[in-house]
Amino acid sequence: MRVLITGAAGFIGMHTAQRLLAEGHEVCGVDCLSDYYDVNLKRARLAQLTPHPHFSFHHLDVSNPEALLKLGQAWQPDTVVHLAAQVGVRHSLIDPYAYSTANLTGFVSVLEFCRQLKIKHLVFASSSSVYGGNRRVPYAEHQRVDHPISLYAATKKANELMAHSYSHLFQLPTTGLRFFTVYGPWGRPDMAAYKFTQAIANGEPIDLYNHGQMVRDFTFVDDVVAAVVNMVFKPAQPDPDFDSMDPLPHTSYAPYRVFNVGNSQPVRVDAFVEAIENALGKKAIKHFKPIQPGDVETTAADTTALELWTGACPNTPVQEGVNRFVAWYRAYHGT
Repeated sequence: MRVLITGAAGFIGMHTAQRLLAEGHEVCGVDCLSDYYDVNLKRARLAQLTPHPHFSFHHLDVSNPEALLKLGQAWQPDTVVHLAAQVGVRHSLIDPYAYSTANLTGFVSVLEFCRQLKIKHLVFASSSSVYGGNRRVPYAEHQRVDHPISLYAATKKANELMAHSYSHLFQLPTTGLRFFTVYGPWGRPDMAAYKFTQAIANGEPIDLYNHGQMVRDFTFVDDVVAAVVNMVFKPAQPDPDFDSMDPLPHTSYAPYRVFNVGNSQPVRVDAFVEAIENALGKKAIKHFKPIQPGDVETTAADTTALELWTGACPNTPVQEGVNRFVAWYRAYHGT
């Protein structure tokens, strides 16, 4: 299989490329190396991939359709895993235009790429953020997601709708994966695991929003990658039981599916901090703050559909995953 991965220098992108390469596939990585967070970390991730003879990297922005198509015509991938995006809920309040460019224009570019090259399957990253104002947990894919509470969430819901339109119009198999709070080695510095670990290790205070009572379905990166790779080899298909008189949002008469990818073991953020304290052998200095605009109080995944489709679902215990992240953090930073 020849797989093109957008966002290959990203957290999930690097791990996905490693898994596919280990299984003997060819991978072409694409990334614009944006400076949303430390570019040196992105380059260090790429350094884990570039020695592999079946990996090639191209520095380009997916929102440039001409450059992307030129690469595709030369490389001729079978499947696309689209992980490139402008991420971050709170940052979308500061720089909304970055989200419209990367997540909307960029996604149209990827869809057109897949249409023109007759790609066999597009697997793309959605987010648990799409559940927004929905308070019924655990979140299940058949629930409506019409009330996003951040621009980031709105762009991810838009991606799902855009993908469905191409599945309908061009019979392009598309699968959206709603990731739930992914963490692990090589994780993003703006995410909880990295931020908390760094602050606690340096004796600096951490901010706990909603007074530490936020609940998150922390999902270890290896489990997420397993779901992504499983999906690569199981393209979306039309649902024979789809009822157009009572349509559900996660399946279709077209080759389109959406799945939750979460650990299904949600924990309070203060309990996650305790797991980091255990791994570091050091207590945190905690500052309790109110919930922030755009934040969802609780995320929890119902992964029944994922398990039925692939036969597996994420299950790494939080303390085990945190221990592995902290071990990587210490090695990476030489502490």
